[in-house]
Amino acid sequence: MGTAGAVTLVSLGMLGLSAPTAAFAEAGAPEAPRVVCGTDGATGLAVSAGSAGDCGAALRVADAYTKAGLREGGAVTVVNSDGTVWRCQEQQGDPNPYQECVDTTDTTRHVTLTS
Repeated sequence: MGTAGAVTLVSLGMLGLSAPTAAFAEAGAPEAPRVVCGTDGATGLAVSAGSAGDCGAALRVADAYTKAGLREGGAVTVVNSDGTVWRCQEQQGDPNPYQECVDTTDTTRHVTLTS
């Protein structure tokens, strides 16, 4: 491989290390492309949002949700983060379930927690 090819690979590798990164839904997971914002400190689950601009809020929502206690089996947990009420619950993915929180005043805003 030439020097230019090696530089390109190193550059691409460095881009992959920067956060947030785009993630695309698997079958049975959230439908829209997502941005991975980081991980929840309490659970280690990956936290995703609809856009990089929503990452700060997504991480705070995930923190509030995990502090309230993740509910399995579809039970709903309501959390308040930054003055916004979010409705959170487990969703069935394929093959693994995931946790999702939806802004109750703007249902286009979703936060997902996945393993």
